[in-house]
Order: sequence, then C-alpha cells, then structure tokens
Amino acid sequence: MSEKQQGQPYKQLGEKLKTIRQKLHESVAEVSGAVEIDEGTLHRIERGDERPAEDILMLLINHFGVRDDEATGLWQLAGYDQPRSRDNDTSEETPNNRSAILVMAIDPRVIYSDGVQVSASKNGVVLSFSQASGTSNSLTTAKIGMSREQALAVMSTLHDALTRSEPRQLPQGQHKQDENKA
Repeated sequence: MSEKQQGQPYKQLGEKLKTIRQKLHESVAEVSGAVEIDEGTLHRIERGDERPAEDILMLLINHFGVRDDEATGLWQLAGYDQPRSRDNDTSEETPNNRSAILVMAIDPRVIYSDGVQVSASKNGVVLSFSQASGTSNSLTTAKIGMSREQALAVMSTLHDALTRSEPRQLPQGQHKQDENKA
C-alpha cells in the first residue's frame, strides 16, 4: 500500500517540516503559536496525516526562514504545484459535488522585527526584516523588494511619518520652570 492509501499522504512533507522545526530548536507550541494554528493541527501536519492549507504552508515557510529552493520543494510535496484540470476530473457534476471558492480578507497581522538587512543594486532594493529567535541565527520574517525610485519614496514617507510623530517637547524655558515647581 502506498502512503496515500495508508492515510498519510503528506508524510514526506510532514517529516521535512518537523526536521526544520527541530533544527531551529523550536517546540510545537512555539511554532503553532507563531503561525496561529492549533498544536494538534501542527502535529497532524508533521505526521503527514493532514496537508497544510496554502496560507499555513506559506506562514510556516516564512516563519522557518526557508530558502527559495527548499520552499519550492515543500510546496511541491504539498501538491500545490500541480494545476487542477476539469479534463482530469472524472466525477460528475451533482448538487453535492460543487466547487468551492474561498475568499479571504487581507491578513491584518503585524509582524514585528528587530533587525533589517538592506541589499541594493542598480536594479532595486531588497529589505530583509528579521527577528531574534533565541539562537545565534535570526529568523527572516519578511522580504520586500522594490525599485530604487520606490525605495527613495519609502524613505521620504518614513522620514515624514517619524518627524510628525516625534514627542512634543516643552520650550527650553518652560522645561526649567516645570522642574523648579516639582
């Protein structure tokens, strides 16, 4: 019997995800909390009993800081690289057999970082944001690429926002008067 017939169709994917998690010395609780899924779900994914949804797999890949080529391999193991064709679908269209469309809102979560690496070339700029992970390696939380022109506009916008949000300071004389009153 094949793995798919035995109820573990994604065993190889699960084993790879578990190996990555263990190499990073992270617990199931830490990872499931970081990607906001139930610990039981992560256990089922790591055993190969359950395929992670596309968005969950992307969150795991980003959380682990997986390189592009390895991420592509994980994506393929999950079967997300294979287009679905109606020509290959042998099932009949019945009221109980309908296609579903999932509409998701934009993810409102904010990922905080405590580090950034900037790579610039004549073609553009890449910002790699990272977060300390409790080990010697930081985890990349996001990578953003942009043209040089857009990077200059972002710098200007960031400068303006920071300037507007500076805490108000009392004029020199007022500050000394307040100290004397205290």
